[in-house]
Amino acid sequence: MIEAFRRTPYDREIIRIGLPALGALAAGPLVSLIDTAFVGRLGATALASVAIASAIYLAVFAIFNFLEYAVTPLVAQSVGAGDRSEAGRFTVAALAISAVAGVMAAFGLIVLGEPLLRAFGAESDVLEGAATYLRIRALGVPALLVILVGHGAFRGYQDTRTPLVVTLGLNVVNLVLDPILIFGLGWGIAGAAWATVTAQWFGAAWFLVIFFWTRRKDLGIGFGRPQRRALGSLFGAGKAMVLRNASLLAALTAATMVAARVGTASVAAHQIAIQLWIFLALVIDALAIAGQAIVGKEIGAGSRVIARAVSNRLLALGLLFGILLAAALGVISPWLASWFTSDEAVVLEFASILPILIVMQPINGLVFVWDGIAIGASAFGFLAGSTLAAGVAAIGLLLAVIPLGWGLVGVWAAIVVLMLVRATTLWWWYSNRFATNEPDPSPSSPAV
Repeated sequence: MIEAFRRTPYDREIIRIGLPALGALAAGPLVSLIDTAFVGRLGATALASVAIASAIYLAVFAIFNFLEYAVTPLVAQSVGAGDRSEAGRFTVAALAISAVAGVMAAFGLIVLGEPLLRAFGAESDVLEGAATYLRIRALGVPALLVILVGHGAFRGYQDTRTPLVVTLGLNVVNLVLDPILIFGLGWGIAGAAWATVTAQWFGAAWFLVIFFWTRRKDLGIGFGRPQRRALGSLFGAGKAMVLRNASLLAALTAATMVAARVGTASVAAHQIAIQLWIFLALVIDALAIAGQAIVGKEIGAGSRVIARAVSNRLLALGLLFGILLAAALGVISPWLASWFTSDEAVVLEFASILPILIVMQPINGLVFVWDGIAIGASAFGFLAGSTLAAGVAAIGLLLAVIPLGWGLVGVWAAIVVLMLVRATTLWWWYSNRFATNEPDPSPSSPAV
């Protein structure tokens, strides 16, 4: 493992896949960060409205992003085995599921949005804006699911540049429309929601054109009904990933609910912190994407020893990335809160949890890379069970926050527990799953 901290013959492939993935992952959360930055200028109440509505929207994302995670290793293993037609069948099946699930989820959010917001503890001054934002964002759910499939499938095809281009394009649309609709037309929170929905449909249409027109033959995409076997494989992986995602969702949702009950300033500060946490975690997750793609391909090709060597290198890089991000956060910490809000109460609440956000980065670096390796190895059942255990531990701590008066610091202590349990279980799985007496490939061996 020590050798993994030195330069390896796999670095070129990791950079080829990981660097564009880094751009796409970093740009992905910018839609929410841009909304947060613009809406923050409307005041703490508007920011709290978006925070609670975004938590519910995040729930939809967390439930259905099994499409993204399940399709990646299935496509990658097909590509590794040299069967592009099979990869295309998995892609078409995932797109079919996204269309049906997207319409159903959008309808559910529109009908049940306000009761869900009340369950989240939205106060009367926050509820109206949150309901408006959520109803409009619901219209973009089908587009969001198509985008998720686009990202997952192209990772399996070992192509992370295409998702980067699409993601940058939809972010430009959102960035241009946000100030026009929020301030120029005076639509406020509704303007932020419409800007995001427009950007999402732009990105979804772009992916569909690529799949079914410009690169259809190269990707092995065929027209017609999705095959039952491909649907079955996706649903099999999806059931485990839904449990994994639901466990993460439950813990993060509970954190937002507790923050909302602490107070308006607390939940507004929590919104800023959680968006930064997601942003920074997904930056590290670029290495996890490389793990999903390369490990999946090598397992499909029967090259387990190379898969292990690449995984060791990715873990070493993940730890180093986490340390660097922690250092960067420390440097910019005096100005960070002011980039999102001028409300003094929100700034003070954010300052109380910023040290926790900084310390978590090296842990994130390992957890997200381990997670990507496990997905590439199709260890969906293990991921479901271990994440469930982490979610239960975090929620158990969150239940004590209000009674013991721990405030927002207690909320974020629970998020730390979530990550520590995940780190421990993933380390155990990796030590056993990739244990082998075979040596790593020599430095003269070709890169994957």
